[in-house]
Amino acid sequence: MHSDLSPAGRTGVLLVGTRGQRGPGEVLIRIRGGLETFLAWSDTELPKGTTVLVVETRGRRTVDVVAWDASDPSE
Repeated sequence: MHSDLSPAGRTGVLLVGTRGQRGPGEVLIRIRGGLETFLAWSDTELPKGTTVLVVETRGRRTVDVVAWDASDPSE
């Protein structure tokens, strides 16, 4: 389970696609009773609208994400 204060372990939707190692995108995450945006880095390019899982934080407003399939039965 994740902390109410940490984005790690939460899912969100990319508002701006990531560019892999060339640059971050922006993800919208439900956290602390509202919706907040974070800079989102990923190993591969992910397009706008992709559902992602936050796997790590890089500081206060920056996270690492991977594509997330909400229909995955292992969830």
